[in-house]
Amino acid sequence: MATQLEKWVKQQAELLQPEKIYWCDGSEEEARRLIQVGIKEENIEGHPIFQELNQKTFPNCYYHKSHHTDVARTEHLTFVCHPDKETAGPNNNWMHPDEAKKKMAELSRGCMKGRTMYVLPYMMGHPDSPYAKACIQLTDVSYVAVSMRIMTRMSKKIVDKIGNTDNFVKGIHSVGDFNPDRRYIMHFPGENLVWSIGSGYGGNALLGKKCFSLRIASCLGLKEGWLAEHMVVMGIEDPKGNVSYITAALPSACGKTNLAMLESALPGYKIWTLGDDIAWMNIGPDGRLWAINPEAGFFGVAPGTSMKSNPNMMRTLQANKFFPTLYTNTGLNTDTNEPWWEGIDGPVPENMLDWQGKKWVAGGQGKAAHPNSRFTTSMYNAPTLSKEVDNPKGVPISAVIFGGRRTHLMPLVVESFNWQHGVFLGARMGSETTAAAIHQVGTLRRDPMAMLPFCGYNMGDYFGHWVNIGKKMKNPPKIFSVNWFRVDEEGKFIWPGFGDNIRVLKWIIDRANNNVAPKETPIGYVPNLKDIETAGLNIPANKLEKLFEVNKQEWGNEVADIKKFFDQFGNRMPKEMWDEYNKLEKELK
Repeated sequence: MATQLEKWVKQQAELLQPEKIYWCDGSEEEARRLIQVGIKEENIEGHPIFQELNQKTFPNCYYHKSHHTDVARTEHLTFVCHPDKETAGPNNNWMHPDEAKKKMAELSRGCMKGRTMYVLPYMMGHPDSPYAKACIQLTDVSYVAVSMRIMTRMSKKIVDKIGNTDNFVKGIHSVGDFNPDRRYIMHFPGENLVWSIGSGYGGNALLGKKCFSLRIASCLGLKEGWLAEHMVVMGIEDPKGNVSYITAALPSACGKTNLAMLESALPGYKIWTLGDDIAWMNIGPDGRLWAINPEAGFFGVAPGTSMKSNPNMMRTLQANKFFPTLYTNTGLNTDTNEPWWEGIDGPVPENMLDWQGKKWVAGGQGKAAHPNSRFTTSMYNAPTLSKEVDNPKGVPISAVIFGGRRTHLMPLVVESFNWQHGVFLGARMGSETTAAAIHQVGTLRRDPMAMLPFCGYNMGDYFGHWVNIGKKMKNPPKIFSVNWFRVDEEGKFIWPGFGDNIRVLKWIIDRANNNVAPKETPIGYVPNLKDIETAGLNIPANKLEKLFEVNKQEWGNEVADIKKFFDQFGNRMPKEMWDEYNKLEKELK
């Protein structure tokens, strides 16, 4: 007799009408086979799905060119379909589930004709973890099947784990005809279902990633009492061999992956990577906060990645023990058949194709690599991988960090007064836009906890959920905010960043262990200068002080802007956040 899973797959196949159905087993042999299928297959623009790269210099590496309209997450076509708009909140596009289902059924009818439907059984989190979730995704493109094998724990054992239950997260994906007018990413939190059509781009097509691990999982976390967060998970080892674990939320262009794989500038300190993008945090049996990374790979932005900015990621990409690594929409050096992007080490190659396959000349029009071009690689290639990465319990968290990109105002590091005040730090966080994000540089975009595009329900309720989680913990981690981007009078960064960020992390760990005393300001605690390890840094004392300055006059506009942001959540905004807001306003007066 057919299981509930088999019935569901059959039901979708009747709508999607694939030529054949293939159940993936997640093996290495299968991945090699799927790569070969992709080398022979062409996309709608006539590009092969996969192109083999130079196997001497880039062993087990393949190149993928996406449709020219399909190069990033399409936030305006991403919907969260709760029964009522208020639950979705002002932070989400909303459509009623019935209307959304009808629309998606019309767009999806027969969309897989002539294609193979791949059934991908995978786990978010280690299969033995009590916090992991079993999932099934359907897709009609080998690129997604291979990418999901890198990014998740895919195996036919997941089918056995699901058995004859309906207890699995469902994902339906088809590239359709890539028409941007027929492109939608729909989330149905009430059914643990994501349905995506018209895009092959990672964030829209690898449904285990942002779609499930954040949007759907944040709704599950609200219901079940845990947190699904857009965060790095990492360990910091001190010279005595003690390891403290932290999570950190940083919006795009704030150095999230660089932080997760940081190469320490302080002797005796080491960083251990558990994840660079997503943290699921549960209250453990001991009353502390524990985190797992539900993913198994890195889906990183290529431009700007180099031996200077992120040497450990470059080493990860060169390791390639775990097959395969994919490069999407980078430039291509035609002399050597190697990927290339702006910011990579070494000279600019003479003969190059850009990300659309056109001949590219340095100094000419446009960039060789798309600004959002990507690499997809297994985390097991990373030289900094923590030995705790597969621990089913996860790791205990000593500190939670929120970061943003602010040229003025925000100190290098601030510790919150307590958990509730820390939630306020996260709720009001924002970043100034960079050229990559918006043509208008320096506009402030609020992005609470770096979750604005990813929270699957009303963020007013989300802040309340954070407050409640704090109340349930015996020993909550301390909460901090960081800002690596403060500038001097000439507009130059004061803080060197990169490997020197370990100096700030050292202070954070010292505070988490109550080894040093802080200095109080109206916005939180900051370090006493003597407690920041500055040996080997070339920063004049007056500039170092500027990094921790809290200028009450400058904070006036900020406070007004926070109020404007909070107001949009109306009566869903928890009283605790307004209490913190009122305290701050009073302190600054």
